[in-house]
Amino acid sequence: MARPWTSIPPGPHDIRLVVCDMDGSLLTDDGNVPESFWPLLEVMQSRGIAFVPASGRQYATLSEVFSRVPGDLTYVAENGNLVVQGGKVLSSTAMDAATVQRVIETVRHSEKNLGLVVCGLASAYIDNSEPAFLAEAQKYYARLETVADLMDVSDDVLKLAICDFTDAEDTAGTTFRELAETHQVVVSGKRWVDIMNDGVDKGRGVRKLQEASGVTPARTVVFGDYLNDLQMLDAADWSFAMANAHPTVRDNARYLAPSNQEHGVVTALEHLLGI
Repeated sequence: MARPWTSIPPGPHDIRLVVCDMDGSLLTDDGNVPESFWPLLEVMQSRGIAFVPASGRQYATLSEVFSRVPGDLTYVAENGNLVVQGGKVLSSTAMDAATVQRVIETVRHSEKNLGLVVCGLASAYIDNSEPAFLAEAQKYYARLETVADLMDVSDDVLKLAICDFTDAEDTAGTTFRELAETHQVVVSGKRWVDIMNDGVDKGRGVRKLQEASGVTPARTVVFGDYLNDLQMLDAADWSFAMANAHPTVRDNARYLAPSNQEHGVVTALEHLLGI
């Protein structure tokens, strides 16, 4: 069980890399970055500490959120399927066409009311314009194209995101149970299930960054709240679950930060950095 952040002696501690989930972690429930974060980011940059947003969101959406930051941040996007450093792709992983088609057919024939976003390297794609689904997809995909048929998408597909307004965990464990034997089927939020190649996750993306920059887990801080953050927590000695996190995440993190609504990422980082 995670220990409270207050159990950590006040900093500054020797930190070089901070990797942070967005929804339910840094972002408040209305989807905004706390204003208190921006001066903290300036302090981190002045100390040579890299801040990396890590999310199931696409790169275009993440870069839009941080558009006010001068220069280029590094991003772990699409749940680790795309890592962008200095505006250049450090790593990306594409799914095979047969799996993409299989998931499209499964969604189309499901008795559940599911929506599907095909997440490509250039854009995200939907062929369902139902208002509630469209509004939900637009929260996470700044580049979103409506096409006549998802089967015709020719982009490199990084992952497949299934929206279920009823019970995403149930959908992952039932509708896509068989696919989970060969692929990652990850519950990334209360309404979202992400399907990706096996072995791809946020944790792998973090390790790519650690290798590229020579930063060890002992100098890495990670914040997360949901099941798609579990592997990422394993990549850092300073692993934090938010107070609002899924119980499994709380059980696997070393420390517990205040909730996203309480601006817990900012609070914990200020403590670690001795601000």
